[in-house]
Amino acid sequence: MRYVWAVATHQGMVREKNEDCAHPEASGESAGPVVLVVADGMGGHVAGEVASRLAVNAAVSGDLSPADRVAAGNRAIREEVAREPSLEGMGTTMTLVALDDDGRARFGHVGDTRAYLLRDGELGQLTADHTVAAEYVAAGQISAEEAAAHPQRHMLTRTLGLTRFVNVDEIDLAMEEGDRVLLCSDGLSEMVEDEAIAEALTGATPDEAAWGLVELANEAGGVDNITVIVADALP
Repeated sequence: MRYVWAVATHQGMVREKNEDCAHPEASGESAGPVVLVVADGMGGHVAGEVASRLAVNAAVSGDLSPADRVAAGNRAIREEVAREPSLEGMGTTMTLVALDDDGRARFGHVGDTRAYLLRDGELGQLTADHTVAAEYVAAGQISAEEAAAHPQRHMLTRTLGLTRFVNVDEIDLAMEEGDRVLLCSDGLSEMVEDEAIAEALTGATPDEAAWGLVELANEAGGVDNITVIVADALP
């Protein structure tokens, strides 16, 4: 199977710097294997942009399982904090996918960055947000609509960099020709409804879709950094 992907990132309309990090940094094409990553440095914490870059660099090094890649990112942050204690408190989310040459997509995920799958015109969220509000929804305490405006919708229950060990969600998916995968920071998903995301992903090249989604987020206010990777599975 062949993969074509596009990467788009922007600091948004409010933030003074971009604490997101993506790998690869540019659009490309490969028969696989390829690892795609989006990490969102924790805003309001020490050196979020350092945390996301450290974690991504570690995650894409070596031949590891998705969960081990994410764990490597966590270790890299903790090791840097041990060397420089003033950085204590920095952290990042991370969602990655390893696309294999046989069409297998293996995801690793911590935080509220997201992975979506567009298949046969239907968009579905693959990952679960690790936030207080999302856990309330999972427990049946509030609805998804209530979660969208909940004051704890941004409060992370799982992230990289704050503890020695982290629990990583894993997803294994058999890709089909024509599938489109989206990885994005919450700067997109917080600002743009899934229906609009699906529309932007449909009938566009990966580059057009990626930058179109960034534009939609900025038009909606761009209150956070926005990072998007759009990847197609082709014959």
